[in-house]
Amino acid sequence: MFARYRSVELSVWGARTPGGRPAGAATVLIVTAPPTGTIRVPRTTGLAPVRSRARGLASSIGLAVVRTPELTIGALGVLIAAAFAWVPSLWYDEAATVTSAQRSWPQLWAELHNVDAVHGLYYSLMHVWFWLVGYTPFTLRFPSALAIGVAAGLVVALGRRLGGRRLGITAGLVFLALPRVQWAGSEGRPYATITTLAVCLTLVGLTAVRRTRTGRSLHWWVAYGLLALVAVTFNVYLSLAVVAHAVTLLWTLVVQRVAVRRALVSRTAPFPGAPLVTGGAVLRWAVAAGIAAVAVSPVVVEIASQSKQVAWIAGIGQRTGDQVFATAWFGSVDWYAAVAWSLMVVGVAATLFTAHRRSATVRALVRAQAVRVAVPLVVIPTAALVLATAMGKHLYSPKYATLSLPFVAILIALALTFVRPKALLAVAVAAVLVLSVPMAVAVKQPLAKQDSTWSRAASIISAERSSNRADADEGVVFGSVYGHPGTTADIIRVSYPTAFTGLTDLGVRKVGADTGVLWNQTGDLASTIPSRLDDIDTVWFVGGTVKARDIEPETASILAAHGFTAKEHWKTGTVVITEFVKR
Repeated sequence: MFARYRSVELSVWGARTPGGRPAGAATVLIVTAPPTGTIRVPRTTGLAPVRSRARGLASSIGLAVVRTPELTIGALGVLIAAAFAWVPSLWYDEAATVTSAQRSWPQLWAELHNVDAVHGLYYSLMHVWFWLVGYTPFTLRFPSALAIGVAAGLVVALGRRLGGRRLGITAGLVFLALPRVQWAGSEGRPYATITTLAVCLTLVGLTAVRRTRTGRSLHWWVAYGLLALVAVTFNVYLSLAVVAHAVTLLWTLVVQRVAVRRALVSRTAPFPGAPLVTGGAVLRWAVAAGIAAVAVSPVVVEIASQSKQVAWIAGIGQRTGDQVFATAWFGSVDWYAAVAWSLMVVGVAATLFTAHRRSATVRALVRAQAVRVAVPLVVIPTAALVLATAMGKHLYSPKYATLSLPFVAILIALALTFVRPKALLAVAVAAVLVLSVPMAVAVKQPLAKQDSTWSRAASIISAERSSNRADADEGVVFGSVYGHPGTTADIIRVSYPTAFTGLTDLGVRKVGADTGVLWNQTGDLASTIPSRLDDIDTVWFVGGTVKARDIEPETASILAAHGFTAKEHWKTGTVVITEFVKR
């Protein structure tokens, strides 16, 4: 019997020589044993079938992860993010999504000319989504869970492209474990989709660069430009990802030229082979990015004209360091942030060190390119926003750094994949996942969204109304919301409309949907309440505690003059509720 032989070629990032052979390729001869006539004797114990099924199930799961890691980890991401997403109470920003996405197209168009143009495309997509499935807290948040799943799959694909299967799978799992990823996946806001667009744009850009070396790259650069246009329209901060791609290209060019110069000067230094990035790729990037910038400029100008929306962002202060270190990516957990930053630093340093050794392997050279791709996308967005804030343009908020999350995961994964053997790597990844469990549970608690108790307030009103007379005529007066004195507690009705069905708003003067603003405005209570009482025999007051404009005393005085007395009072978190009944 003769052994069987087969050869495998390994190459650096897909680069090829003029002859068509992969650059830096190494041929590995693999010897496999021929099949034999071994006969297997099955065991006869009663537990054998159970053990066999268990081993088969574990083997199937393992094969699924290995063969289709993008789909497997992506599906896992959707399940984790969507689980119990309906539990946390909605809060101010999510209510803005709900009220905007449920308006008619003309009303939404009018709103975006006054406020929230930066989220216009997201609101439009959510408008279509609600038209298809209707609104509930779960349907509000499920698109974000889906976006996190897609982003996780793309992180795996990016990791495989930059460092192999092990790096891809590890990066995908680390990505799902990041506290800020778990937050974004259960939030009815655009930040989960921003991460998806950032990693997708990077993958398309890498493919375009690779095809530039081998030909037929035009359609990929067109795709890159179109995707950049859509991404920046979706969120203007994604323009920083495009800038980071330019830094990656230039960094790679510099490294290539240094390597060539070193090879020419020193006879012992290896020649670097075919370049990863050519001048043609940089030129094509500039053309694609430039056309996208011109096309998206009207949207950017409109967004800039609404810069007063970010007036709430504080300048550079003592909190800024903590926000960058712990809040932006690691959920304000200092010890978790310290471990993650340490892994990122170790991953970058160890990867570059192994790549710059004279005996650097193909794998080490490939992983060095992963550093050159990920580091600019981690550093530049945060650095640019912090710098702008320091110069007086208050733009930095931790949630705006979510576009860097996929690349934070890749840098952490670079450190973890130095662990050998595979069993220890599996233990290290499992430890990262276990350490993230407390944060994953915390973001699914009822008060997870800035301690909001709106769902409890709605439950109180719903329960009390169900115990009242079925034929009762009821009205409501909305006071201000805690922390937002210019916004009425009608925002709670927007978030939980079922609890307020059939109530007459006794204080509203202007309806936000009709005037192109986010929220309703309360008028002169002394004139609006009496004119709308009619046959109403129960009035609910819903407002906020301190840090809110308190109109409850005025409301109580006006209602008392018309025969109403306070029957019961509730306080849940920052929400106060009073039920007035007619004597």
